[in-house]
Amino acid sequence: MSLHRHWVICLLILSISVLLPAPVVACTGIKLVGADGTVVFGRTQEWGKFDLKPQIAAYPSGTSFQSSVPGGDKGIAWKAKYGLAGVLLMNRVINTGMNEAGLAGGMFFHKGFAEYAKYDAGKAAVSMAPSALLTYILSNFATVDEVKQGLSAIRVVPVVDPALGIPFPLHAMITDPAGNAIVIEFKGGKAIVFDNPVGVITNNPTFDWQLTNLRNYGNLSNTPFADTKWGDYEITPLAGGSGMLGLPGDFTSPSRFVRAAAFVQTARKTTGGEDTVQEAFRILDSFDLSATQSEGSAGATGPSLLAGTQYTVLNDTKNKIIYYHTMFNRRVRMVDLTKIDFKMGKALSMPLDQVRKQDVDEVTGKLR
Repeated sequence: MSLHRHWVICLLILSISVLLPAPVVACTGIKLVGADGTVVFGRTQEWGKFDLKPQIAAYPSGTSFQSSVPGGDKGIAWKAKYGLAGVLLMNRVINTGMNEAGLAGGMFFHKGFAEYAKYDAGKAAVSMAPSALLTYILSNFATVDEVKQGLSAIRVVPVVDPALGIPFPLHAMITDPAGNAIVIEFKGGKAIVFDNPVGVITNNPTFDWQLTNLRNYGNLSNTPFADTKWGDYEITPLAGGSGMLGLPGDFTSPSRFVRAAAFVQTARKTTGGEDTVQEAFRILDSFDLSATQSEGSAGATGPSLLAGTQYTVLNDTKNKIIYYHTMFNRRVRMVDLTKIDFKMGKALSMPLDQVRKQDVDEVTGKLR
């Protein structure tokens, strides 16, 4: 092949790759702490390709779980030490949740960076699909330190997810009621654990890169910049928010990470409980996406979704309450784990939306 023809082909491939639509990875997670020590972990769930059919599900302590491994064989089996509740996707994957000890976490898309262990049939008894990771953590551990120790006993292997057609590429953020937070990623077949000093997670690339990138934004502030002079010309802020000049506004993972970190660091001081939950919702609502912007939006099938952000969920790890709203109904709903009998002997579930319609409260008659 001539050099000229080689370059023509390369340019053609590059042009096609630029023009083709690509899914945008866009979930955002944060940790927020109130004055009374309330630790809230929350996340948005973006996916535009199909309806995730989210449910709230609760599993009692003693529940038996079994993960699959490549080839359809049986992988690790275990019984839940702790009862847990969370958002169940496609009737099979707990993607975000909290257990009765207050340990909370979520799994986030990490396509192109998650490198799972090569499957070894001789180690099937300690091997699991990526989709089982959060259920395993929440059903077995009460603290971040326990999670760190427990990860060494399992192998996450590349089981093809039936909905995605590939192994679920993930990393995860885990938070406990003491405020400890970690990010779990997979590199070279091993689980890599990072302490999370900023309480934020998005998607690609790796978490350590995201922390390094924050050093480009150390000038950001929630206060206006000071009046100054350039020569004889006075420079003053044009409007409020001048301290955040330079904050990236696009929806790529690095930009959302910077924006989420800035919003968490400059968040309103809260008392705890519902006050902290309200502030966390305020922050996460600014990351909502349209259906065409979100994860898996390319090649969307089935009925059109109202939004790319299918739901937003918050976990109050102190008071053991899960709060959420959805793309169909912005009303905040709650599930109080302290009122669930986690020795009930059976799993319970319900759709996030009993009716997929916004319940509008008409207040015209209350005008005085």
